[in-house]
Parts: sequence; structure tokens; C-alpha cells
Amino acid sequence: MRLVQFELSHGERRVGVVDGDQVREVQGANTVRELALAAIEAGVKLEQQVNGLDLGASHDYAQLLGELRILPPLDHPDPAHLLVSGTGLTHLGSASARDKMHQQAGDESAMTDTMRIFKWGVEGGKPQAGQAGVQPEWFYKGDGSIVVRPGHPFPLPPFAEDAGEEPEISGLYVIGHDGKPYRLGFAVGNEFSDHVMERKNYLYLAHSKLRSCSFGPELRVGELPQHLSGTSRILRNGEVLWQNEFLSGEANMCHSLENLEFHHFKYSQFLRPGDVHVHFFGTATLSFADGIRTQPGDVFEISQAEFGAPLVNGIAPVDAVFNPGTIGTL
Repeated sequence: MRLVQFELSHGERRVGVVDGDQVREVQGANTVRELALAAIEAGVKLEQQVNGLDLGASHDYAQLLGELRILPPLDHPDPAHLLVSGTGLTHLGSASARDKMHQQAGDESAMTDTMRIFKWGVEGGKPQAGQAGVQPEWFYKGDGSIVVRPGHPFPLPPFAEDAGEEPEISGLYVIGHDGKPYRLGFAVGNEFSDHVMERKNYLYLAHSKLRSCSFGPELRVGELPQHLSGTSRILRNGEVLWQNEFLSGEANMCHSLENLEFHHFKYSQFLRPGDVHVHFFGTATLSFADGIRTQPGDVFEISQAEFGAPLVNGIAPVDAVFNPGTIGTL
């Protein structure tokens, strides 16, 4: 089952089930979060909760996408209660994409920190079920205010040095009233980052991640396939500037999903009832590693057949929201 959130022509929200080239309205719920919390209270799976409700009007999916009426497939009415985070160096080959100049696999003393953490993941990122493995690299991206809806451009602030895509799978979660995290499913994501800034010094990683992101347009309910092969491409003036395959799923990862989830939700501040979490699981495919430099007007297109319609976003410069010397004093 694949779910979307969308707006009617007058702005009212709906949840829909993707049915071929149509989207069928789910009756009785206006948000996926509402559906998830109801499923948690009823002790059933999200798909069961949806199947227990009637389906209403059908909408042309292509038209909804074309009119930019598709919303992110999970959100929160208060953006401050949606946390966007991620883990890096989780996929086989991700260390090479991160740092092609350092590929030592022998003496740990000769490794960069990038290669060292990657090696730890290869050796201890997939523990036995119910056990904790090695910690992954973890980063914070922002709250719900940084999420860009499918079809809309990523804002490029004046201080940015790069506007680089990161094609990833994201896990979508709601914290139940029992304080326990519940995974609704997965979505294709673009964990948009500043790779030039990150390359200057790995301690700038935290700064480089404080950018917008996008995920969707569809939430794929249920388990993640072991092997996923998708396509990431960049269009410039309607022509393909760059294109590459990106792999995901645990068969292509050095960490298990269970291990990544444990090392995120082990922190009590991430278990606030009713909150929403969107967690990016990492990638091994970056156009930046191939020398590509994007620019305003370029379009990112990330597709995975198992996730339905591709995720499409552009790039658009925005004005500074804060300038040096303008902070107020009390």
C-alpha cells in the first residue's frame, strides 16, 4: 500500500491511497499522522487501519502532481514537533563517495575518521536481533519547517557553497501515546546538503546538513525490500546533466535498520508522544563525487519503482533571513 497526502482545489487536506494513475480518498482522516495514531490505539497495522475505512472520490494522480497539490506523506500540525535527522556512512561504498582520497582498509591508524567509522559499521553494524551494534554517524537536519513538498524547489540561502542532492530512503515514524516509536513505512528522499562546506573540514558536517530536504511523494507502508535499485538524475534546461544508479535496502548497507533505529530512538528526548520523526538512512551515490556542481534552475529527480512516482525538486535562491550585526538586545 502507498499513501499520499494532498490538497483539494480549495486547500482542504485529504489522505489518499495510490491506485494506479488514480488517488482514492480515505474517509474519516485528513492526515496520515491521524491514521497512524488511531492504528496505534487500536493495536493494528497502518494498512489494516486504512482498509477498515471507506474510500471516497478518485483524483487524477498526474494532475495532483502537476498542480503541486501533493504534500509530504507525513507531517505534524506544529512543525516544531517534527524532527528530521539522518545517519551517514551506512551503505556499502558510501565511504568512497564521501572521501575518495582515503580508501585504506588495513591499519586503522592510517585511516581518516570517515574510513574508521565506515569500517566499524562493516564490522559491527548488523548485530543479532535484539542486540545493539556499533553507533553510526548521526546528524540533525532541522524540524518540519525545512521540509519542502514534492515538486517545489529547495531554497538556496546566500551563505550556501553548494546545493547537492543525496538520494536516500527515509524512515517515517510517529511516537505513540505510550512513548514508543512506530514506523509507518518508508519514502524516497532527497537529503539536500552542502558538500563544498563539508569538504573543507569534516567538523563542518553539522553546518552542511542544516539545509532543506524533501521526501515522498508516497509513503510505502510495510517492510523495506532487502535490495532496492533506483535512479538519481539532474536536469538542466530540460536535458540530463548527470544520472546514476543508487542502491539501498539492507543488502546494500553495512548497518541494519534495527541498529540505526535503536541508536536514534535510544535518546529519551526523541520519544515525546505525538511527535513525528523523519530519518534519512544514507546513500552511496552523489553527483558531487563525480565533479558535478549544481546551480539554480537545475531539477533533481529521484526514482525507485517500488515507491511509485519520482521525487522531483528544483533549486531557487532566497534572500538572507539574518545578517551580521542585526541581532536585537534587551
